[in-house]
Parts: sequence; structure tokens; C-alpha cells
Amino acid sequence: MGKSQETYNKKEKEKKRLKKRQDKEAKREERKALPKNSGLESMITYVNEFGNFSDTPPDPTKRKKLKAEDIELGVPKREKEEVDPIRMGKVEFFNNEKGYGFIKENETNEKFFVHVSSLTEEIVENDKVSFELEQGLKGLNAVRVKKI
Repeated sequence: MGKSQETYNKKEKEKKRLKKRQDKEAKREERKALPKNSGLESMITYVNEFGNFSDTPPDPTKRKKLKAEDIELGVPKREKEEVDPIRMGKVEFFNNEKGYGFIKENETNEKFFVHVSSLTEEIVENDKVSFELEQGLKGLNAVRVKKI
């Protein structure tokens, strides 16, 4: 007698296929049983005044009128502010042998590179200094550095 051509793997695949088909049929029957409300109203979603989604329309009494002239498109133009070019800071690091260091600004806590050629007087670490900024090759550099 010959061996059956159905292996265990084939049986398992057939079971999975039958189960999938039964699940699909059950879902189809479930959808048929539900009431049909596929109209336009069931698909509309409204946005309330807080930006959240809602299924109820907004209250027309709360509506605000806007003028087209009041709507500003793009980035608003900044007015030129008179900024004091002299900044205050503290010397975080300075190497006298190599002739450079870094100054940490008091207001923004940003660090700026300083070279010995930009100094008006000698500085050491933790000195309070005033300085101005100029664009260097790799970013802003502190120039005209003075001790306070």
C-alpha cells in the first residue's frame, strides 16, 4: 500500500485556509446585519473652536466675522530693534599658549570663540568681559574683548 500524499504541513495549510474563509464569511454576515448608514452625514466630521474633531456642526451664534485685509499671509515683518552691540559674558576657557578660548554670554548662554588677536587686554578663565560679535570663517567670533 502506498503512503498518503497529504503531509502534516499540507493539512495545516488547508486548515488555515478554511479558517480564513470562515472568518471572512462571518465578517460579511456581521456587516449585513448592521444598519446601513453610509450616507453623506455619517462621513462628515466637523472641527470645533479648539481644533478637535466633532460629529456635531458648530454653533452659528459663536461664529466670528473676519475681514480679508486682517489676514496676514507669510511671516510678519520684524521691526528693526536697536540692539546694543556690546555684550557681557564670562571667559569659560582660555589657553595662553595656543592663543584662543571661549566666552559664554550671560543672557543667552551661548559660547563664542575668541582669539588672542581680538583682545584689548590680557584675560584668564572666569574673568567677566565685554565683547562684540563678528562673523568669522566658522561662525560668530568675539572681538574687542575687554575685562570688566
